[in-house]
Amino acid sequence: MAGQLKEVRNRIKSVQSTQQITKAMKMVSAAKLRRAQDAIIQMRPYAQKLQEMLSNIVSNVDGGTSIKLAEAREIEKVLFIVITSDRGLCGAYNSNVVKLTKATIAEKYHSQYQKGNVIIWNIGKKGWESMSKSGFVTSATFKDIYLNLTFENVQAAAQAAVKAFENKEFDAVEVVYSQFKNAATQEFVSEPFLPIPKIQPKAGAKKSNFIFEPNQEELIAELMPKILNTQLFKAVLDGNASEHGARMTAMDKASENANELLKSLKISYNRARQAAITTELTEIVSGAAALQG
Repeated sequence: MAGQLKEVRNRIKSVQSTQQITKAMKMVSAAKLRRAQDAIIQMRPYAQKLQEMLSNIVSNVDGGTSIKLAEAREIEKVLFIVITSDRGLCGAYNSNVVKLTKATIAEKYHSQYQKGNVIIWNIGKKGWESMSKSGFVTSATFKDIYLNLTFENVQAAAQAAVKAFENKEFDAVEVVYSQFKNAATQEFVSEPFLPIPKIQPKAGAKKSNFIFEPNQEELIAELMPKILNTQLFKAVLDGNASEHGARMTAMDKASENANELLKSLKISYNRARQAAITTELTEIVSGAAALQG
């Protein structure tokens, strides 16, 4: 009985220690989430407007103007830029991004994958580890971006993808990431990055008429790379905020589960302790009765 009491006491101490860690991690994630949330909320309207403007220009460009980055080619080789986190303990965040990547490849690029023509560029160590173990062709060149999350570092990844597309190393580039909604909600999406998607005109809608200054070719050549850099940076900021939100929620749930487990263990401890006291009292009474007899 004494051994059982000691075992329950040790389990209670272990759960309490774990709960202290989960509470501390929740507080750290909450502080980081505030900064990450502010960054993406400020960035998102600007990036969305730029993307809309770029798609409009590409959709309404003159037939005589050639835009390499909007050129739709027969898809032989595909690049996926998969954005996950460097650390775990954030619920199903990383596994959901990886799962969506695999589902998109199976649905849209199955034949290319069978030929070995699907390449994964990972941003975040967890995605790189998971995709590598699954047998995908991966690159770790940009996986450590979160160690120093700056626009310049993300820009280097975007420019490398643009250059590879222009050199026809890839015929399509997709970005898989998590859109941040709030601390408890993330939306996992796979978006085309290159070629630049065109907006399908609505039935009866008038064609937009843009006046270009300077000329159309010069403006497009200058704006396109900058807008694409911004789009990838927005996706990385979304992923950063989603990671901290998912970790904060996961640690909050873990703390709640620890509370439930502590209640159960304390009930078990009290029952075992009462049983031990009852046994000792019974032995005392029995001994006293034997002496009297």
